[in-house]
Amino acid sequence: MRTIAYAFTALALALAASAAAQPVAIVGAKVHTVSGAVIENATVVITGDTITAVGAGVRAPAGARVIDGKGKWVTPGLINSAAALGLTEVGSLQDTNDASARGDRGVAATFKPWEAINPDSVLWAPTRNEGVTSVVEVPSGGVVSGQAAVVDTAGTTVEELLRKAPVAFVLNFGATGGGGGGGAGGASQGPTSRAEALDAIRALLTEAKTFPSRKGAYEAGNTRALVTGGAQLEALQPVVSGTALVLVNVDRAADIRLVLGLAKEFGLKIAIAGGAEAWKVASELAAAKVPVVTGALDNLPADFSSLGATQENAALLRKAGVPVILTAGTRETFNVRKIRQHAGNAVAYGLPWAEALRAVTLTPAEVFGVADQIGSIAEGKVANLVVWSGDPFEFATDAEHVFVKGREVQGPSRQDQLAERYKTGKRGK
Repeated sequence: MRTIAYAFTALALALAASAAAQPVAIVGAKVHTVSGAVIENATVVITGDTITAVGAGVRAPAGARVIDGKGKWVTPGLINSAAALGLTEVGSLQDTNDASARGDRGVAATFKPWEAINPDSVLWAPTRNEGVTSVVEVPSGGVVSGQAAVVDTAGTTVEELLRKAPVAFVLNFGATGGGGGGGAGGASQGPTSRAEALDAIRALLTEAKTFPSRKGAYEAGNTRALVTGGAQLEALQPVVSGTALVLVNVDRAADIRLVLGLAKEFGLKIAIAGGAEAWKVASELAAAKVPVVTGALDNLPADFSSLGATQENAALLRKAGVPVILTAGTRETFNVRKIRQHAGNAVAYGLPWAEALRAVTLTPAEVFGVADQIGSIAEGKVANLVVWSGDPFEFATDAEHVFVKGREVQGPSRQDQLAERYKTGKRGK
């Protein structure tokens, strides 16, 4: 029996390899390249995992599989920049959660959550079926949550999923990182006010800066007690040298100003995540060239840090010149797929359509350092793209063909199987 199973698997792999080797030509579509102009009646050629041609006068190669793109829209695959796919299956069940680490006194700079990704999570399929081809996996909790990574939404192993890691360190400030929980001293002994949290972060960054010159004494046990362990301080070196991006979860406008000051004081390269009140400090964010990763559905405050929440946040930030990334958030991993609805809502509240598409494709690729690979449709880029039945930000539009690394990856998700089961009374395959 096992021999038969192995033979079947080998045959399936051979067929998949053969299909991947056949070029694909999407012919006659409206192509939103994002990095360039929109091209009407265009052809996109995929060879292997790469886009090998794009243009109005491009001919389909001999032997190619041809997809009729007439009346269709083609865009880069969508990127959700705040996700925990494969890390959090059910939020309320701790044994399905691998997105946070205990760390050392609230600091988990060495934490690499992507190492624990479950490629068999049932949440991958509905996500990619909605046109999301990459996500940024972000850890949570503590003051320093850990490191983030860009992964694709199709693959059978972590190595196949992983596109680039690390792409950022995650820091919490405000209600989640001081004055409301967590802290450099740990959840039970952490800062109880934002000012105390700021002091704790300053102490951490100062010790990280001086750690290389004190490493020998630390390893010999000849230093006073440090605010966290040597491994954490070692891991923070790219942060204090300004070479690594720091994604700071913070909502209140006053807190964002404090974070901007901290970044200037220590020479940090930062992006704001959450940013419910970021619109209030849009001009300061623009002047500092700090991107904001935010949603587009918050029309009511979730807590006292987001009293100024508005669905016009993204539009106001972009109008001021702030690079904006739209996300569906990390709290509900089963809703990562809803990023295009966030984009549609942002358009309804003033964000220009082209800017909304850029906010879920090329801008996140640029901010997280993978724009040379994904985020736009151009010759030589990785073939992560989607063929839509129409405007992807319209509710009734379908993602008809989804390609990740040149392979069409759509298939029935668990939701589809359950829907079929309850409609017909039959179990899905």
